[in-house]
Amino acid sequence: MRRAAFFWPFIIMIVCLPSAVVASESHIIDLTDSFSGYACIIIFLIAYLLVTMEEYLQLRKSKPVLLAAGLIWAIIGFTYQAQGSTHVAELALKDNLLEYAELLLFLLVAMTYISAMEERRLFDALQAWMIGKGFDFRTLFWLTGSLAFVISPIADNLTTALLMCAVVMKVAGDNAKFINLACINIVIAANAGGAFSPFGDITTLMVWQAGHVTFSGFMPLFLPSVVNYLAPALIMSMFVPRAKPRVEHQQVELKRGAKRIVGLFMLTIVTAVAFHALLHFPPVMGMMMGLAYLQFFGFYLRKTLDRSLARKKALAIANGDENALRRLGSVVPFDVFRRISHAEWDTLLFFYGVVMSVGGLSLLGYLSVISHLMYNQWDPIWANMMVGVLSAVVDNIPVMFAVLTMEPNMAVGNWLLVTLTAGIGGSLLSVGSAAGVALMGASKGNYTFIGHLRWTPVVAIGYFVAIGVHLILNAHLFGM
Repeated sequence: MRRAAFFWPFIIMIVCLPSAVVASESHIIDLTDSFSGYACIIIFLIAYLLVTMEEYLQLRKSKPVLLAAGLIWAIIGFTYQAQGSTHVAELALKDNLLEYAELLLFLLVAMTYISAMEERRLFDALQAWMIGKGFDFRTLFWLTGSLAFVISPIADNLTTALLMCAVVMKVAGDNAKFINLACINIVIAANAGGAFSPFGDITTLMVWQAGHVTFSGFMPLFLPSVVNYLAPALIMSMFVPRAKPRVEHQQVELKRGAKRIVGLFMLTIVTAVAFHALLHFPPVMGMMMGLAYLQFFGFYLRKTLDRSLARKKALAIANGDENALRRLGSVVPFDVFRRISHAEWDTLLFFYGVVMSVGGLSLLGYLSVISHLMYNQWDPIWANMMVGVLSAVVDNIPVMFAVLTMEPNMAVGNWLLVTLTAGIGGSLLSVGSAAGVALMGASKGNYTFIGHLRWTPVVAIGYFVAIGVHLILNAHLFGM
């Protein structure tokens, strides 16, 4: 998931372009140069302005886009009704709802598994292990970045970044310089790691579900993603001290079933891939089946809880371990539906508003105009590079959804390029990704927008080198 930022450059470009391009299907009305079209653009602009001011207004980002989506489709409905084409708007609305439903259910299952792992203390155990090893600052810099790169292809980049930031905050003390550099490194690594996996970022998931790239087809992005992480990390590491932090080590005990839940999550991913590759069904079918795995395992944990507690209690009494007895007294049954309730519903509803709003602008004809400019008049490579730059200041979800809705005729290499740039472009600014925005809050003011901006030229080196590596190594996928 990525932080939504101000959309004004995109909107101004849309409004200023001529409306000569008409949607390919004759029954769709071109409204790019109409009052309805301009009204929808203004509504969308205001909604995104409110999203960017979320921290100042204390207004959740889902609220303005939900309202904007409703208003945009109301305007579209009245306009098409006046033209006697209500059924056209209705079919377009249902198509967009289907797009969102697949995305919602997929993410809901993934978030539920991550929440279950967190509740079983897997992430706490990893954090305690890293702290207890007594690593110096430079080693922690590389370790947290490398783990962020490795974990984010499986978990989402937001969860991964927050986990690594928690480690950094615990070991860094008051060393603000280390926290800032470590957080920049984590943001870059989490975004880069998610760029070559269908599960690592929403944009890769969207491209995979749209069928433009197969599950294994993302692997050519692995080396460009590695380079994107390593290039700026090597430079920044030179400014990280080798001193050792002073911290207290805490022992963390995994809750019952923790490792088995990880195994079930891996099985769920395999099931989703199998549904898509073998049956040509949407991957969400496999993910929902995987939710059943977790539900049945939760049922097993609840039914066997008393027996497990009795065995552990007898062992604790035999060993005279009073701490173990206190821990056993606080054990509560595992509840899958409680894990589902801990999903990031604000984010999921924000996606609804984005998908429906961009879908409405597409029906109005604006995406056809953008497609004509970027993918007909420009070389697709330059267009896809621009998508990455835009994603640093514009949320990459609507940008990628817009590209997918345009459906430009591109080779697989270019679809991989736009996936790469949309994924790693957000690292250029701290507000360019959900990971960056979350870490600005979690770091308690030690990682800031200005602090990240000072290192943007270094981050940009990784961005352009990664693109160059992709163009050279995967030239055959462009038809070159």
